[in-house]
Amino acid sequence: MRRDAGDGYELDDDPARIDVDAVHAYISQAYWATGRTRAEVERLVREAQRVVGLYKDGVQVGFCRAATDDMSFAYLADVYVLEEHRGRGLGLALVREMVENGPYASRRWLLHTRDMHRLYAKLGFGEPGERLMERRPPAA
Repeated sequence: MRRDAGDGYELDDDPARIDVDAVHAYISQAYWATGRTRAEVERLVREAQRVVGLYKDGVQVGFCRAATDDMSFAYLADVYVLEEHRGRGLGLALVREMVENGPYASRRWLLHTRDMHRLYAKLGFGEPGERLMERRPPAA
């Protein structure tokens, strides 16, 4: 799938097009993945059930990936749009492409965030429910 997002931006779910170095450069500095190695990022991209890249004139400026059990749920992860491209609705378009237009549109979607609740609410994500629990890995 390639979808024109306007103003020279494009969404694409071709995994071969993902710039792993660009993804690593961003998310290894993000609060949710600080210190993640390039090898880990490469594996996460390679083994994702779906990835969507956001491109401006052919250069990757955003990304997200999904993991799923292929039956009942999908997990949205590693969502970002480079700061200089924000404020144009591109994050919303990126996430919408992943959750509403792909093969997992009928699944229950899960995600973790500490700062983008308003964006995800526009796509039907709500506050964590009484049953959502998280076990974090032990500190190294």
